[in-house]
Amino acid sequence: MPGEKNLEKLIASMAPTLSDAEYVFGLVAIADYEQIALLQPRGTFREKEGVTVILEKEKADECHVAYSGVFKCITLSVHSSLDAVGLTAAVATKLTKSNISANVIAAYYHDHIFIKSLDADKALSVLNELVKKGL
Repeated sequence: MPGEKNLEKLIASMAPTLSDAEYVFGLVAIADYEQIALLQPRGTFREKEGVTVILEKEKADECHVAYSGVFKCITLSVHSSLDAVGLTAAVATKLTKSNISANVIAAYYHDHIFIKSLDADKALSVLNELVKKGL
């Protein structure tokens, strides 16, 4: 089933949910996928400098993965199309107006926004306001 492309429908039905877990972004310098699998990352992205891993803070501490910053994840529960235009911009703009940094990752079904843990509750409130009021 294809995802939603209509921006107004996406905003109205995005149903943001906040994770309980805390996440960090770390770097594995050598792309050893066996080692990466042991970290049980929520996500990865390969860059020329190494593999960025997004994993639970507890696992990073346990495995001595260096990081800076601790985040919570807000998932936009709407099934958005990867071809949708404007959802990331609308969310980022709304959060920017509240001085909240956002690290957005689009996955196959949903968009996930990693917010500094201290700002997570405020960000959830801001996004719920966007749902209610729209663009």
